[in-house]
Amino acid sequence: MTMSCFELGPIRPPSEAESILLRLTRNCHWNKCAFCPVYKNAKFSMRKPDEIKKDIDSIARIAQKIYQKLNERYPDRKDNTAVAQVVQDLNFGDDAGEACGRQVAFWIFHGMKSLFLQDADALVLRTDHLVEILNYVRDKFPTVERITTYSRAKTVSRKAFDELAKLRQAGLNRIHIGMESGSDAVLDLICKGVTAEEQIRAGQNAVKAGFELSEYFMPGVGGKEYSRENVVESARVLNATNPTFIRIRSTVPSPGTPLYDMMLDKTWSPLTDEEKVGEIKLLIQNLQGIRSIVQSDHIMNLLEDVSGSLPEEKDRMLAVIEEFQGMNKDDRESFIVGRRAGRYRYLSDFAPSAEVELLKRQIKSRYSSIEEGIREILAHYI
Repeated sequence: MTMSCFELGPIRPPSEAESILLRLTRNCHWNKCAFCPVYKNAKFSMRKPDEIKKDIDSIARIAQKIYQKLNERYPDRKDNTAVAQVVQDLNFGDDAGEACGRQVAFWIFHGMKSLFLQDADALVLRTDHLVEILNYVRDKFPTVERITTYSRAKTVSRKAFDELAKLRQAGLNRIHIGMESGSDAVLDLICKGVTAEEQIRAGQNAVKAGFELSEYFMPGVGGKEYSRENVVESARVLNATNPTFIRIRSTVPSPGTPLYDMMLDKTWSPLTDEEKVGEIKLLIQNLQGIRSIVQSDHIMNLLEDVSGSLPEEKDRMLAVIEEFQGMNKDDRESFIVGRRAGRYRYLSDFAPSAEVELLKRQIKSRYSSIEEGIREILAHYI
């Protein structure tokens, strides 16, 4: 029997890998950020509560079918192999149905504990509609411990505090906000559509309402022209906000975005990997009086080791950066190439590699520099 599917949006934060995805809006209502390739040329729309509830019902039905089949075939097992076999045996119809089935199966395997509201800004919906949906989720899935969403700082800053409090009470736990930069000049450059003071107000209200808050910082987004300002002003906003998480997202211009065109037109000068590491170091040095967790949880970041709690692990994070900066140029280049080739994940993984040295020679023979070659590779990385 073919089972009904539910809508899936295109992206989620890496930290939501174990979450089921519930689509409340389609695409992005702002859709002007110069660096973002995700929703370009896609029409924005808000889904109605009844439509979203039908998706919740579909998720529940698929979960029930998978559990029934699991209990029939593997009464004493709930491991990944058993779940994968059950998904293969069940008829989910077309490719979209198969994707939904695998999404629910993966969620079951991880305990059905977290749910992520898609797409770019679920909080743009009316607060009463959001509360209705959150209550329905909690009723259908009592195992859910965390509900998370992306939102724009502008949207959060426009919500009355009592609205944010109602959302928190209804079960929304965590908000991800793309701060990107705390510099008004940089925010204007990348067409973010928000000011630094609006970011502070949004962050402070979210924290006061009891949310876990993730703020994103983009090393290099201001280019060489605004490098120091990008860091210093971002630290000012973060110090005023005290978010739960500060997530590092190193800037890599994607083809087809305005930022990529600005790079080609030479109206925006990209930073090298080493210069972006320098921005991260300066940011951490300027973070004062907050108890945030810094996370470098993205493949575009060079130094994934730079993660830890403030203030306890501040010195350790800086030591990782200083270890990289203290390497000789040839070893730094080798680590950069090896990291981008998947040979190293952490700086602590670094060791001489004939494979990496061969790749370095190939890049140097094709491009004018290692940095140019790496930039071209990263532009098509994801």
